[in-house]
Amino acid sequence: MAKTDRLFRLLHLIRGLTPPVTAARLAAAMEVSERTIYRDIDSLRAAGARIEGEAGLGYTMVEDPALPPQTFTQIEIEALSLGLADVNQRGDTDLAQAANDALVKILATLPERQQRQAAHAVNLVHRFTSPHAPAIDMTLLREAMWAEEALDIGYRDLKEVQTTRRIYPLALSYHERAVMLLAWCCKRADFRMFHVTRIEGYTQTGESFRPRRVTLLRDHIAQLKEHDRKRDRDRDRLDPKCPSDTT
Repeated sequence: MAKTDRLFRLLHLIRGLTPPVTAARLAAAMEVSERTIYRDIDSLRAAGARIEGEAGLGYTMVEDPALPPQTFTQIEIEALSLGLADVNQRGDTDLAQAANDALVKILATLPERQQRQAAHAVNLVHRFTSPHAPAIDMTLLREAMWAEEALDIGYRDLKEVQTTRRIYPLALSYHERAVMLLAWCCKRADFRMFHVTRIEGYTQTGESFRPRRVTLLRDHIAQLKEHDRKRDRDRDRLDPKCPSDTT
């Protein structure tokens, strides 16, 4: 690992671990010697990081030059903590870890008083049910969406019929009991929502759908709006005493 990467990793650990964090604990997490940790802490201090503590006692981050200062109201802190805690419980392993890392970075930019507020947030998340773990690698699926690359997938539908399809993956939608993949299905020439737990494998195609992505998302939103308008018209026709809200 390059020294610059190692220093950023060390900063992240000192931010996130319960202070004071010992050099031995940091060395174990970084898989380096304690002597390397001492040298790297000296380098961080020379760069402007206010790290209190010493060998044998542990270290605490007081001021982090790598992150700009931030300020939030107490309710904004509660909202951030609640939202990221929900991602932690609902997301796959990589997404949950990303939520933890993001919260650590956010908290590291706050004044000490607001860090205490975040540590004692009153809104908590606990889900008695969670989506079944997908068999596919969600990180690679997200990378295909970021790269706007078509995928060939094997899919088993709710009737247990297995098909192979080429899709343009557009977005992941997190529901109470399932994670759904919104995609343009080339086989059906239409939008489809796929249960990620029923995707039984996929192959990268190298085909880019970048020129079509924005248009596809715009068309999908238009379809959803038209569906809502049709639902409201049907409701008004069945019950004229309760007209839909057109404001």
